[in-house]
Amino acid sequence: MLLLETLYAGPEAATEKLELDFGYRTKSRLRARLASGEEVGLFLPRGTILRGGQKLAGKDGRIVEVVAAPEDLLEVRCADGFELARAAYHLGNRHVAVELGEGRLRIQADHVLEGMLTGLGAEVLAVRAPFEPEAGAYAHGHQHPGEGSSGARIHMMSTH
Repeated sequence: MLLLETLYAGPEAATEKLELDFGYRTKSRLRARLASGEEVGLFLPRGTILRGGQKLAGKDGRIVEVVAAPEDLLEVRCADGFELARAAYHLGNRHVAVELGEGRLRIQADHVLEGMLTGLGAEVLAVRAPFEPEAGAYAHGHQHPGEGSSGARIHMMSTH
């Protein structure tokens, strides 16, 4: 089994691909399969959030590209910027991971949140796409003076 323990930022091109949805890209310990079918073990520092396009270095020297897998999402659009900000506020108040886009928000599919957003007057569409939410103030590595090393990161909303 190929072990992936470090992020790679060098110029070498990836020779393998590892497709994961956002939930799996927030895990620091994971068994998965490359696009080739080979099994890999992911062992990264706690709090690491992988993004589509990032590269990992394998113990054997191979470079693996992370691919953000398509998943079921809700796309939120509103009549104007104020209404979109209002929708974003209510999602943030519930600690929901949110992807920002030009004139839209995306969240993981959730029927309760869909009802809330519709009740706020938003247009909500089901889409299937890679999910790359904002890391936010609590992402790995963000720390204010005087705070301990909590390893905090963005909150994941349960889809159950």
